Amino acid sequence: MNKIKFLGTAGARFVVSKQLRASGGIWLTLDDTNVLIDPGPGSLVRCLASRPKLNPMDLDGIILTHRHLDHANDINIMIEAMTNGGFKKKGVVFAPQDALEGDPVILKYVREHVEKIEVLKEKGNYDVGNISFSTPIGHIHGVETYGLNIFGKNSFISMVTDSKCFEGLESYYQGDILIINVVLFEERKEIPHLCLKDVEKIISANKPKLCILTHFGMTMIKQKPWEIAEKLTKKYGVKVIAARDGMEIDIDQYKM
Repeated sequence: MNKIKFLGTAGARFVVSKQLRASGGIWLTLDDTNVLIDPGPGSLVRCLASRPKLNPMDLDGIILTHRHLDHANDINIMIEAMTNGGFKKKGVVFAPQDALEGDPVILKYVREHVEKIEVLKEKGNYDVGNISFSTPIGHIHGVETYGLNIFGKNSFISMVTDSKCFEGLESYYQGDILIINVVLFEERKEIPHLCLKDVEKIISANKPKLCILTHFGMTMIKQKPWEIAEKLTKKYGVKVIAARDGMEIDIDQYKM
């Protein structure tokens, strides 16, 4: 089964630090390839607590969109788990350059455990297992940050990760399944995250087959994301759902 599993839906520091929602990232299974995206705090625990259990040794790769702790905290332990404690050299890790140098979030010793480290760049194209993905543009987020366009044999999935909204953002992410990180209910100019108004702009421009909202900050949680998703569905005629911790999406229902 091709699927997206949400190991956590928490966004921003307060929801993560209080664990009001889990923060384990996203597990993608597509065309016999397993990829973990943004393994934040608790990622390993959430994998092993899943039903059915997700075995990190089944991973073909890990993608880190940016170095912030709510996305990167568990990346080292997930590399160890993917490689059986470093005894089985396997897998590819994809990360921006600033996650690897200076004050690196990916420790040097675990880099030896994987087959390859690939640096993410704007307009980059990458392969892992039987799927490919691109990083079409750098985001505005204080650290080096990239969203993802993921391509399977019959699937096109876009992920708009953390960013301040900017002109043309919506044009870079036109997947049939569109995942959007929406931390803020209302815009706060000093905080470089998307708000609900930005999400509406993206949905109305792209009209995906399915839009999934996730990575909720406190203001979004207080406004009940599931009710927001229902209203957006009615307003735009697009199926919009609010992700829940542990939720699974059957990708095959939304083929190209």
